[in-house]
Amino acid sequence: MTRAFTPHDYQRDIIRFMQDTRRGACWCAMGGGKSVSTLTAILNLSTVEDVFPVLVLAPLRVARSTWPDEVGKWRHTSHLKVSVITGNPKQRELAASAKADIYTTNYENLEWLVAFYGDKWPFKVIVADELSRLKSYRTRQGSKRAKALARVAHLTPRFIGLTGTPAPNGLKDLWGQTWFLDRGERLGKTFSAFEARWFTKGWDGFSIQPMPHAQKEIEGKLADICLTVNGLPVDAPIVNNIYVDLPAAARKTYKELEDDMFSELDGFEIEAVHAAARTSKCLQAASGAIYVDDTGQWRELHDEKIRALESVIEEAAGMPVLVAYHFKSDLVRLQAAFKQGRALDKEPKTIADWNVGKIPVLFVHPASAGHGLNLQDGGNILAFFSLDWNLETYMQVIERIGPMRQKQAGYDRPVFVHHIVARNTVDEMVLDRLQSKRSVQEVLLEAMERRG
Repeated sequence: MTRAFTPHDYQRDIIRFMQDTRRGACWCAMGGGKSVSTLTAILNLSTVEDVFPVLVLAPLRVARSTWPDEVGKWRHTSHLKVSVITGNPKQRELAASAKADIYTTNYENLEWLVAFYGDKWPFKVIVADELSRLKSYRTRQGSKRAKALARVAHLTPRFIGLTGTPAPNGLKDLWGQTWFLDRGERLGKTFSAFEARWFTKGWDGFSIQPMPHAQKEIEGKLADICLTVNGLPVDAPIVNNIYVDLPAAARKTYKELEDDMFSELDGFEIEAVHAAARTSKCLQAASGAIYVDDTGQWRELHDEKIRALESVIEEAAGMPVLVAYHFKSDLVRLQAAFKQGRALDKEPKTIADWNVGKIPVLFVHPASAGHGLNLQDGGNILAFFSLDWNLETYMQVIERIGPMRQKQAGYDRPVFVHHIVARNTVDEMVLDRLQSKRSVQEVLLEAMERRG
């Protein structure tokens, strides 16, 4: 079911900026609604100029799922046809040849894509989601994908950059991204010129440090082509639902458990003896691993949520991320995938290290991160890797870094809450419960009626 889009004031600013600026960047954090704002601006422009086809560049999961989902979600954009250029060469070729309004692909495919179209580059607009991925571009060096994009970026009439973290490693990150907007007009034709004007060598003789006047001058140079969105509400968390799709094998196991309360996996017979057990098994399958016996053994079904969390952590660009999990198997998998992460334990030093920024990713179980735990100094980003019906512990873990605690600690920053949700699973019912505060029974009954 599609929804009507009523933009917030800050989204109106984004839309206006994109319509008025042929080549510009919007600096807006994840979950701030920049995707639908971008689509709306493109649709508005389509009434006065030729803007289709549009190419959206993004990380793989975002290109494959997030942008197509976003187009289909809104009433005013749902008529647009999207072609996803991912997969093996044959699949990419078919998708790139298909007739569509919007084409999405991941950055890793840029070299192939530019070669595929050759001198018949068709796109009128490029949207570079996570523009900061182009920060390492140099006119004579840098990644092959950025150099491929450089060949066609300025053949494209409009270029829209989107990022929540334009300068994760400092001002030096801005030159590469900005080159795709103005070909070096504002910050220098080459990185060397940029460096000579605003930086000095660090004490080690290799690194560079900005001069005292650099930030103000660079901000002034970019003011007409970069919009920083500061209008996000800070009186409530900014909630972002990230949907993943179960692979075919995992979907089969999930469906067997949901319908028959029984499945076989790696020689194990998995049985849900009652409705509550079935719900738990389905939640496990949605998260990516399932317990196969009573001794605690489990088997991994998929890593879709791991990949989604990678995107959240990547876009945080060094900002600490608090990750809530539900099953012990979740924690094992998270620790294997994110070596830089640590689990919340009983040691006071763990909380102290988090609050001074020494822990980039902290794994917490909502039941052990309840009343009285102060984590707000460590960060303002929370991702729910897996979900549970317990509304109280859900609200409590949010409050550990919540808006009130942020304000009390003197931080003027929004709180971001990301739910990683497996589509068409019990995850969606749990999310409904948590967001609507309805009883578990009400949510389950309504879900069953819809499926009937």
